[in-house]
Amino acid sequence: MHHRFRVVRYDRRGYARSYPHQGPFTVADQVEDLKVLLDGRRAVLVGHSYGGNVALAASVALVGQVPAVSVFETPLSWMPWWPGTTAGGASVAASPEDAAETFMKRLIGSDAWDALPERTRHERRREGQALQGELSALRDGPPWSAGDITVPVLCGHGSLGSPHHREGMTWLSTEIAKGKLVCIDGAGHGAPNSHAEEFARRLVLPHFETTDGISTA
Repeated sequence: MHHRFRVVRYDRRGYARSYPHQGPFTVADQVEDLKVLLDGRRAVLVGHSYGGNVALAASVALVGQVPAVSVFETPLSWMPWWPGTTAGGASVAASPEDAAETFMKRLIGSDAWDALPERTRHERRREGQALQGELSALRDGPPWSAGDITVPVLCGHGSLGSPHHREGMTWLSTEIAKGKLVCIDGAGHGAPNSHAEEFARRLVLPHFETTDGISTA
């Protein structure tokens, strides 16, 4: 992607290079961070997991700056059918110190977590405050309305993804006016890393198929 487009990646408040941060950690606050980062530039937004909620909300808040969005297995935690036994749900119930570790173990497994370098585990554990803040706010109510989203949105999930993620992306693709469902075969929640080439080809590049560089179809 870098050889064709200007790609900007950043750490949300409270994570990695954006640590420490005292919050708040709502989607609305995350959108304000993204607004500062874009500094008036137009950009196609690609959001994985929680980041998809930021991208969707930003498409409404930053009118004219966001021509298209792609999301992958974005949690819809406020929905009544969303299970409370997910990795996110378990993290909200844990102490701030244990939240990130609980979340990571649910996603990658205890053995993989234990195999990480001590420094990496420490860095992930200290992100628990941000993780809990994000997930708790998300369970309080929707950070965007599907009816307000007018740009094209590719809604992705992996064929090996959890049932609630598959259901969530299917629902989203039908509720958004220009939504389209994309399934990456053989992928789970970590598809941006495990299936990077196919992820880019099916969830990013379709937005750039017109002569002006941005698809508005």
